[in-house]
Amino acid sequence: MTDSARSDAAPSFPVLSRRHKGYQRAAVDTFLGRARRAFEDGSEGIGSADIRGASFPLVRGGYDIAAVDAALARVEEAFAQRERAVVVSTAGASAWVGKARTDAQVILDHLDRPQKHRFARTGLLTFGYRVDEVDHVAQRILRFLRDGEPLTAEQVRQTAFRMQRRGYREEQVDALLDATIDVLLAIR
Repeated sequence: MTDSARSDAAPSFPVLSRRHKGYQRAAVDTFLGRARRAFEDGSEGIGSADIRGASFPLVRGGYDIAAVDAALARVEEAFAQRERAVVVSTAGASAWVGKARTDAQVILDHLDRPQKHRFARTGLLTFGYRVDEVDHVAQRILRFLRDGEPLTAEQVRQTAFRMQRRGYREEQVDALLDATIDVLLAIR
C-alpha cells in the first residue's frame, strides 16, 4: 500500500510533518502486519531477533521514529516471551536457564578481553564504532553480568556510538549487543 493510499486510513503512529524525516509508513505497516500474523498463528519465520533487526527507509512525512521504536520493543518482548514459553514447555525451564547462562558466559568471556582490544578493528582508512564508547558500554554489561547491577534491554537497544577511524567493527559489536538483549529478555 502506498503512503497516499494509506492516508485514507488512520495512521498507526504519529506522522511527522513533511519537513521532518521518519520511517516510511508502508514499510512499517507491512512489517508489523507480518509480525502480527506470525505471532497470532504461531508460525515460524519471524522471531524476536527479526523484530530487533528491523529497519525502515527514512522519508519526509514518515512515522515518528521514537513511537515506532517503542512499539517494536514491545513486540520484540512479546515474541521473546513466547519463544521462552515454547522452550520451557518442550525442554523444561532448566534448558531455558541453561541456555541463558551459556549465552551470558560467552558474553563475559568476550568482554574479559582488555579494554581497546575487545573487538576486531577496522582498517586504517575505514570507520568503526568509537572504541572508548563501546568499552564504556561493555563495562556496564560486565557489571550487570558479574555484579547484578541494573541493566534493561531498552538501555542496550538505545545504545548508539559515534564513528572513528580504526574503530571497532560494527558487526561484532552489534552481535554482542544482540546477544546481551537476548540474555536480558531470557531472564525477565
